[in-house]
Formats: sequence, structure tokens, C-alpha cells
Amino acid sequence: MIASLHRRLMLMACATLAVQFMSAAFAQADELDDITKAGVIKVGIFEDFPPFSSAGPDLKPQGYDIDVINALAKALGVTPELTGITGQNRIPSLTEHKLNLLVSVGVSDERKKVVAFTAPYAPYSIDVIGPKALAVKGPPDLVGKSVAVNRGTLEDTSLTEVAPQGTDIQRFSDYNGVISAFLSGQVQLMVVGNDVGAAVLAKRPDSQPESKFQLLNSPSAMAINKGEDRLLAKIDEALAQMKKDGTLDGISKKWLFIPLPPEL
Repeated sequence: MIASLHRRLMLMACATLAVQFMSAAFAQADELDDITKAGVIKVGIFEDFPPFSSAGPDLKPQGYDIDVINALAKALGVTPELTGITGQNRIPSLTEHKLNLLVSVGVSDERKKVVAFTAPYAPYSIDVIGPKALAVKGPPDLVGKSVAVNRGTLEDTSLTEVAPQGTDIQRFSDYNGVISAFLSGQVQLMVVGNDVGAAVLAKRPDSQPESKFQLLNSPSAMAINKGEDRLLAKIDEALAQMKKDGTLDGISKKWLFIPLPPEL
């Protein structure tokens, strides 16, 4: 009986050790392991968000985000799989594990409750843009100037907060109206995100538009699921190397026509 009891205790101990071993194995198997094993990282992108991502002449995705994704995938030793998303479905697509990564995500306290953020990788700002010859350095210089802005947007709110009395704010119903008014000379300045500003510069370098000053500076980050600490560390490591070796600076100059800001 004693021998039988001893065997039972030994079997129970072995079973406990096996469960602990399996639990540890499952705990160590995380999203980075899944990505490495599959050889693919699934990334959600906006399909019509130039110059960050849009269809090129060959209908393949191109832009700032695409170049960064390709460089990141190379650093991880995997292939990127791009999926088009919308502002409404991108966070659920990540948290439901349909995707491993989102790009061009603005960091906010509300979003931090749901997802984890990488280090910033792309400059994003709301700028007052005007021709190089026009002397404007800050809000006081807007007095007597005409400024185009998209009605009801964050750009509109940001401009309204700082524009002194005497600023001629002309509000339009979309960005095409803002851009057209600026390029035609209907207004002297426009307030847009640096993505729109880069698109204008790409189309009309002869007008020499430049950022006069920023109303908001909010660099974009990537988002992954919370708790994926190894994946986060790996991506941040890759981004740090891309900053160090000039890869991100080159991508910024290529698509945004500006050097990568030092604060990134």
C-alpha cells in the first residue's frame, strides 16, 4: 500500500510539473513567435492616404508608410502582408488579432487603454503653409492675411484658437477647396496637415510653399496589441536603427520633402 501511495504521489508530481512546463511554454509563445513562424507580419494600412499610402501608377501601394513597413519587415526577417482598413475598423481588426500591426496611428490616452504604441516613426503636424516670399513667423503675423482651412476639422479648431482679430479665415467644405484657393491665389495661406502640404508641394514646387509655423505637432506611431512586450521591443529596436542609419530620414525627404525632425 505504501509503495502504491508513493507511486501515486510521484505520478501527481510529474503531472504537476508537466502542466507547469506546458503553461510556461504557452506563456512564452507570443505574437512575435507567431509572426516569425509564419514568416509574415500582417499590417493594416489606409489605402488612400497620400503621401503615407496610396496606389501608385502600377496600382501597388506606395508611400511613406509602405517604405517603412518594408524596411521593418526586412529587419524582422519576414514578409509584409498589407490589408486595407478604415478609421472605424482598424482598432477592432488589431484587437481581434486579424492584424499584427497598425501604422499612422495618433497616440492618445484613450487609445492607450486598448492598444500599445511603438516609438514615433513619422512626423505629423498641422501647419500654416504659405509661399516662401510671404513673411509669416507666428500667429501675430496672420493679421490682415487670408487663410484657407477645412471647415469643422482639427485644423479649423487649432487655427481659430490662435488667430488674432483681423485674420481673414476662409472656410471650405473639403481639402480640395482649401488647396485650390491657395494655389489660385484666392488666399495667401492655408492650414493643413503635413501630409496634405507634402502633396501640394509635389504637384506645385514652382509655388515654393513652406511651413511658416506649426499649430499642432503629433508624430505618428504604430500600434500593436497590449501585452506583446517582445514584439514591441523588437519593433522599437528596428525603428531606432532606421533612425540611426538614416533610413527614416531618407523616407521623410522622399515623401514629405522635409528631413526627419530631430525630436523623433
